[in-house]
Amino acid sequence: MTDHNHSHRRSALKGSHKDRERARNVPDTPQTRSPTYRLAFDDQDFLCAPEMRGVRLQLEMMKAEVRLQEAGILSTTVLFGGARIPAPGEDAWAARNETQRKNLTESSKYYTEAREYARLASEASKKTDYTEYVVVTGGGPGVMEAGARGTHDVGAPNIGLNIVLPFEQAPNRFVSPEFAFNFHYFAIRKMHFLMRASSVAVFPGGFGTLDEFFETLTLIQTGRMDRIPVLLFGKKFWDRCLNLEALAEEGTIGPHDHELFTVVDSAAEGWEVVEQHYANADTTDPRAQPEIADIAAHR
Repeated sequence: MTDHNHSHRRSALKGSHKDRERARNVPDTPQTRSPTYRLAFDDQDFLCAPEMRGVRLQLEMMKAEVRLQEAGILSTTVLFGGARIPAPGEDAWAARNETQRKNLTESSKYYTEAREYARLASEASKKTDYTEYVVVTGGGPGVMEAGARGTHDVGAPNIGLNIVLPFEQAPNRFVSPEFAFNFHYFAIRKMHFLMRASSVAVFPGGFGTLDEFFETLTLIQTGRMDRIPVLLFGKKFWDRCLNLEALAEEGTIGPHDHELFTVVDSAAEGWEVVEQHYANADTTDPRAQPEIADIAAHR
């Protein structure tokens, strides 16, 4: 993948980096030690003030956006799912009792499917020089690790959108270092998940996974986001945890809103849904790359 280094247009004006160094290299006096003397953009206390929340939101939006634009990434394959699901053969570290240990251990099959699904997506992405269908996860353990690992299996890049939490969040070792981001604001992180999404795969998980799933459905339902494949992995799991048919019967969602997503059990089944969607898509859609329909023929 071509890596575009930071570049700046030639300008007669001196850059902010130089002034930052100059401002730090001054005589030590009561005036220069005063917080008011710090350059505004180099003053951490000022930037973290409550009044600067709007600026911080913009910074979190722009930092990842600039980097992804520089890399030429146009679309992504999104994987959501539980941080607590272990890899096959590994300890169910998040279990708090024997029932949880048993269920989490059995759920390791979803780790396997997420890894394979990411591998299939990466095969499609390679045909676009890793500009389309690039795998993006939350960057942490469990399903997120599985997704990043699937790209690593075939030497493809992936994006990790980490977030500062008191537990369960640090970049896993399979996230591409050049695309390892960290966020404070959930809202901006979720925007980056969906801004380039060509498909969304939702594996078993907890509150965070449900939040991401329903946010995606809401954006599609209300027309704020293009209709893309939304895959719900694990029929047995979701049949037990969700009853969206009841919402339709109660009239709180439309009778056909369940068609906004597809329930699947395997990576191959899920990727076939994505292939079929883009094989039948309007060719004016920049995400409707013909290469994706060719993956099945080249397996």
